[in-house]
Amino acid sequence: MARRNTALPEGRRHKLRCAVYTRKSSEEGLEQSFNSLHAQRDACEAFIASQIHEGWRLLPEAYDDGGLSGGSMERPALKRLLGDVRSGLIDIVVVYKVDRLTRSLADFAKLTELFEAHGTSFVSVTQAFNTSTSMGRLTLNVLLSFAQFEREVAGERIRDKIALSKRRGMWMGGLPPLGYDGVDRKLVINEPEAETVREIFRRYLEVGSIAILKRSLDAEGIVSKRRRFRDGKEMGGVSLSRGALYQILRNRLYRGEIEHRGEVHQGEHKAIIPDKFWSDVQARLADQSHRPRGSKSRAASAPLAGLLFDSDGNRMSPTYAIKSGRRYRYYTSAPLVRGTADGKGMRVPAPDVERLVVTTIADHLTDPQWLAGIARGAELSQLTRIISSAQRLYQSMGEPAEQELQLKAILQIIERIGVAEDSVTLAINRMALGEALEIAEPDWIANIADVEEPIEIAVAIRLQRCGKQVRLILGEVSSKTRLPHADLVQLVRDGHRWFEDLRCGRAATIAAIARRDRHQVSHVSRNLSLAFLAPDITEMILTGRQPITLTPERLKAARPLPPGWNEQRAILLD
Repeated sequence: MARRNTALPEGRRHKLRCAVYTRKSSEEGLEQSFNSLHAQRDACEAFIASQIHEGWRLLPEAYDDGGLSGGSMERPALKRLLGDVRSGLIDIVVVYKVDRLTRSLADFAKLTELFEAHGTSFVSVTQAFNTSTSMGRLTLNVLLSFAQFEREVAGERIRDKIALSKRRGMWMGGLPPLGYDGVDRKLVINEPEAETVREIFRRYLEVGSIAILKRSLDAEGIVSKRRRFRDGKEMGGVSLSRGALYQILRNRLYRGEIEHRGEVHQGEHKAIIPDKFWSDVQARLADQSHRPRGSKSRAASAPLAGLLFDSDGNRMSPTYAIKSGRRYRYYTSAPLVRGTADGKGMRVPAPDVERLVVTTIADHLTDPQWLAGIARGAELSQLTRIISSAQRLYQSMGEPAEQELQLKAILQIIERIGVAEDSVTLAINRMALGEALEIAEPDWIANIADVEEPIEIAVAIRLQRCGKQVRLILGEVSSKTRLPHADLVQLVRDGHRWFEDLRCGRAATIAAIARRDRHQVSHVSRNLSLAFLAPDITEMILTGRQPITLTPERLKAARPLPPGWNEQRAILLD
């Protein structure tokens, strides 16, 4: 018997209110007149009856969770039980076994804290140990560790079964795509919808542009698959987004295949699109992709090309300007590029937008609350996997200074970036995000209300002139993953390095350093003052938290800096 808080006040020993909690993981057998829940409750009631001399009394309220996993706290009866504990209506919680209450060590710690806070005992009928002692608590933790191990092994078996089934070409559930219905756990062609899919493929081959294809389909009222769920909720029947169209054109289910974690297997279902038709569309997609293939210089110089649009819906193309021998990159609205803007359109600094995109995605991938919000209804075990996968994706983006690598890692999930005067809106493709997080399709799709609709992240900005440049000032973006400015870091690093060279005798004169590192003597001389930069400003620069107005140009112009730190702050930070 496991018991918590056994030393109750004398006045309460004469009447201890006992609540019985029962749980069964599966729904199998619940329809029987006497099932596992009844057996658990009978055992608990018999134990309570044996403790009548101690003042135990059974409460009439039944707390039964049938067909619910012990890996999650999202159970109706458990929530009612905890609510009554908080209200002071229960003195002792009685369960048949510890794992009926929870199979998670983390969840059990929360329950234990709650019970202790409200003076409630906890009793397991079939496991004899007392958790008021250190040995009892150790025994309980060992039992719970095995319970959690069993649950994780069961999860691994399920994932292995999904992988094996997909290798055999079986559809493993989730929401069937446009063109198919799910019948007896198999994909069956819905002929009217299948003709819509064929028409989408035909039109794309004709026009060669997803944007033009979308306008054509919208004009004819062709919409996404309409779905009705058991609870009566309806969804779908909306305009197909560019991301949804791209997913349709790339979905191997239409070719009669099943894809799982990068492997392609022949499916049991019938194909909608013939092989030749499929291959032609894939070749056209590769040719027309907005992400350049085989052209590293173009991709590196304008990684967001094809994704950026201004508030009027105009595409923003990469442009550049050369001033004093230095090249400045921008993204510019198409009317401005063509010279037909009539004062409208935008031009934003490319490095600022790219840095904003990386920072925003990185912040959200490391935000469990945001991940929980987009995976509505996910069980705790599912949400834990999603958070772990997001952390791995974040780590794959590399160090903050490796912006090109970071952009490459996240471009696959971005569908569109809208730029307005006061905000930048990132549209994240849900299916692409699910694939990037390596989440099995049923786990991911089942918890998203509108699969066709992208996830939008809005970031407040403003455009501000800093010296001769226009900079994009970030608003509501966390600074914990903001990128340090490489040029600013290099200036500070050079100042410290060159001062140490002179101090330690590695270089005899400033002129010697200038010759060695191929700089002007005046540049080295002026930059030495950065070795005495105020510590707080140095830390800001190295961590990327400096004001956006502190540009490399402003720092260079301020050299040589005065020795007083307050004077430096007035020059660089005000």
